[in-house]
Amino acid sequence: MPAEASTAVAALVVQGLTAGYGGPPIVEDVSIEARRGAVTAVVGPNGAGKSTLLKAIAGLIRPVAGHVLVEGNEVTGSPAERMVRRGIAYVPQVSNVFPDLTIRENLEMGGYVRTSGVRERVEELFELFPDLREASRRRAGTLSGGQRTMLAMGRGLMVDPVVLILDEPSAGLSPRFQGLVWERIEQVSQTGVAVLVVEQNTRETLRHARWAYVLVLGRNRLEGPGQDLLNDEEVVDLYIGRLS
Repeated sequence: MPAEASTAVAALVVQGLTAGYGGPPIVEDVSIEARRGAVTAVVGPNGAGKSTLLKAIAGLIRPVAGHVLVEGNEVTGSPAERMVRRGIAYVPQVSNVFPDLTIRENLEMGGYVRTSGVRERVEELFELFPDLREASRRRAGTLSGGQRTMLAMGRGLMVDPVVLILDEPSAGLSPRFQGLVWERIEQVSQTGVAVLVVEQNTRETLRHARWAYVLVLGRNRLEGPGQDLLNDEEVVDLYIGRLS
């Protein structure tokens, strides 16, 4: 748990979460926290249950046990559309934009729960993602993978979330676009949003994470500052590998 845990309520608190798809649980008794203004990461080997954990937090699957709290308020088991109103924005790895709509239309759709200020929020996000402003009339289906990822993040941010959950945001991107996506993730966190991210690129993810959790076989294995885990012998040997 981060050192500042005793002085502020975490934006997201997950306590003893157990979830799956009807059979044996995929994640069991998992506890994590994410704080405003910081990137929190969940890493681990393939099959560790990372994406399942995110779906259970975001209301896409119903937990069997445990609790999910947003700024101290219980939201456990709420459906995904209600989670959005409670402050959780979830960006999946695939099917995260409307390919036949323009960039601007995608952002406007992302603000569907807003009662006002949609146009103003779009302009704020164009400041954060200037590449999107330049291509605002292009259909999302014509964008590169990196641009599509940034648009998906922008759609999530349209609702002014407390927590932005990102599932594999840099997957399949070129090294250049991976670096650009991480720059934008850092910028988003600096606006005061709590960013929770799952990634397969453990080394790069731990470089950016203020706090990280290592998930193994659906359970908490290790946690700590990202830079500390980056140098942890067990993490290096089992999940990262040593640089030659």
